[in-house]
Amino acid sequence: MNTFSQPKTFNLAIVGGGISGLTLAIALQKHDIPITVYESAASFGEIGAGVGFEANFVRTMELISPGIKEGFLRCSNNVETEPPKWFDVRIGDTQKADSEGSVYEKDGRKIRIGEPIFTIPARRGPRGGVHRAHFLDELIKLLPPGIAQFKKKLVDVTETSGGDAVLHFADGTTAQHTAVIGCDGIKSRTRELVLNREEARPVFSGKYAYRGIIPMQKAVEFLGDEEPRTPQMYCGYKGHVLTFPIANGTIFNGMALTVRVVVAFSSRAEWTDPEWVVKTSREDMLADYAGWTDKVKGIMANVKNPDIWALFNHVPARTFHQSKPRICLLGDAAHSTTPHQGSGAGMCIEDCYVLGELLGEISSADELEKAFRAYDAVRRPRALKLVETSRAAGMLWELEGPEGDDLEAFKKNALSRMSWIWDHRIEQDLERARELLRA
Repeated sequence: MNTFSQPKTFNLAIVGGGISGLTLAIALQKHDIPITVYESAASFGEIGAGVGFEANFVRTMELISPGIKEGFLRCSNNVETEPPKWFDVRIGDTQKADSEGSVYEKDGRKIRIGEPIFTIPARRGPRGGVHRAHFLDELIKLLPPGIAQFKKKLVDVTETSGGDAVLHFADGTTAQHTAVIGCDGIKSRTRELVLNREEARPVFSGKYAYRGIIPMQKAVEFLGDEEPRTPQMYCGYKGHVLTFPIANGTIFNGMALTVRVVVAFSSRAEWTDPEWVVKTSREDMLADYAGWTDKVKGIMANVKNPDIWALFNHVPARTFHQSKPRICLLGDAAHSTTPHQGSGAGMCIEDCYVLGELLGEISSADELEKAFRAYDAVRRPRALKLVETSRAAGMLWELEGPEGDDLEAFKKNALSRMSWIWDHRIEQDLERARELLRA
């Protein structure tokens, strides 16, 4: 705990007990800020399998609390390469190959379908993939017992005459706090309260994903020893396949992202099924990759009990906060993105660092709005840029961006597009926000 922080005359409600909510709780605990986490489920839990954090995001974890970084390292997997790499990029769609099976020529050598065309380098430092549930377990260890209340589905937030926020839950109970931090994900109720319902609504990105896990030993059988142990990207027309290790190398995470032409989704009006995860048949899944290489078809054939995950994202929010009642949005509730640049969870960690430090510098309820404004001014432009560029990346990987299937232009874009994310200095964001707070 921070023994030098000023006594706080405010207390906060964190709505949502996922990675963002618990990371923020840890960030606020060190500043002696009274908090309660409200989770709609019966216990803490994360859906989905793998999530990746690059070196800059892991460094931000350490700035919040060394314990977060240590927990990440305990459950992460990253096979060290020299130089570090994000993905080896290959063409997996046989439509791109010529009569000799070649897709690209480099230094006079023809590169065949399925061979690496180039490598997208990563940055040095601890990084890698984790299973979401495993990482959440590590975060829970850093919080005192009794900090969370479960089965608390938020319905509304109203304001008292004194300016406090009253949270109304589906079970009929209420709770009063000085302010509310919304960490309740892409289907966020707090986002609906800050913005109007139409602005808050997630939109279908036109893409969906098959997600599955394959035991490492099985993956080695049909991919060889090296490919399953390092991140690989197989690109093609209207689809791409990512494979990367998680869970300390014991599980091989295969994610196949496929885009349909617009007309294929027209009858769904941007995904009309109330569920975003639906069952599909193995036959339909394999049909999406019928014209791909044997290795890609092998990956997909080993995905058991396939589901389709519809990929949604938010439209740009005009603000991340409101003052009556006081609500501030963080993480996916503020800027949910598609996964095509692998940085959505990392941006949530950055949010937690900046907002946590700002709230640590104030002591009264009257200063909360200034802190929220400073956070909004610094974090919103960067987070919304990720949403926009991630959608563009999904098109790039699937040979439907401005570059099309010109692999030289594709390579130039791919090698440069991640620098603004990975080389960012989050301490500079915090300093700018502090200046705004003090002003």
